[in-house]
Amino acid sequence: MTLDCAIIGGGPAGLTAGLYTTRGGLENVTMFEKGMPGGQITQSSEIENYPGVTGEITGMDLMMPWPQQCQKFGLKHDMAEVNRITKDGNLFHVLKSDGTSIQAHSVIVCTGSSPRRAGFKGEEEFFGKGVSTCATCDGFFYKGKEVAVIGGGDTALEEALYLAKICTKVYLVHRRDSFRAAPNTVKRVKENEKIELVLNSVPDEVYGDASGVNGLKVKDKDGNIKDIQVPGVFVFVGNDVNNQTLIQEDGTYLCDVNEQGQVIVTLSMKTSVPGLFAAGDIRIEAPKQVVSAAGDGAVAALSAISYVDELLN
Repeated sequence: MTLDCAIIGGGPAGLTAGLYTTRGGLENVTMFEKGMPGGQITQSSEIENYPGVTGEITGMDLMMPWPQQCQKFGLKHDMAEVNRITKDGNLFHVLKSDGTSIQAHSVIVCTGSSPRRAGFKGEEEFFGKGVSTCATCDGFFYKGKEVAVIGGGDTALEEALYLAKICTKVYLVHRRDSFRAAPNTVKRVKENEKIELVLNSVPDEVYGDASGVNGLKVKDKDGNIKDIQVPGVFVFVGNDVNNQTLIQEDGTYLCDVNEQGQVIVTLSMKTSVPGLFAAGDIRIEAPKQVVSAAGDGAVAALSAISYVDELLN
């Protein structure tokens, strides 16, 4: 059976694409997501900027009803990892990690992005042993203790605020003296007595022993080293796009990407390859917000419906 549309990734963009393609008339639509649907946002401790959602809600709570809504209209979920997408004539081939492949008339890639490493000494050695990229997942382990957060964007500041509810103190390490985050978030951070700002500084080394992290050394712009003795270090310094499924056997990409590997799309989420669409954090200039990813998924779905209708009729 050839799918009308294959959706790669099950975050907000993929789920919304699944909802709109199935409800919009495409009959054979499968979403490929090796884990539970919901995406990276399920790790967020608090969502307060999703339209219509009031009060405190976690990313997990926000995403919980989305898969059920999509499946109501016929979206199928294949819990498989996709290694590569290729195209032969008008047909796409979705190659799965188990060696099998499925054909599709159209493909929407919604594989998102992954937390970036900061690249300081000891980061990899102690990752999962005191170094983390998820405050919701690991914050509880440091209840009543001091921790350090690295980063200056919305995610870093939001997670610092979350950790301040659990920990006795949060050191917020940022390489500049100003933040890229939303003004309201910056204001809340500066007013929080449990958050100490360590500005114009970068992480130099995280150190510890067999039991885990014991501290973090940071270097300021003058080269001075400050030793912050904490058992937990949380890194939020951006994301790298997950574009591996688009890499062909010869190392080229299936469609056009920019220097950062982000997929180049039009306002209709069309890539340089007819029938291939990209939505969410994988595309150029992605705002990396749930509402934006969902909007991308809807736009990509409508474009895919038009493409398949024209192709088959």
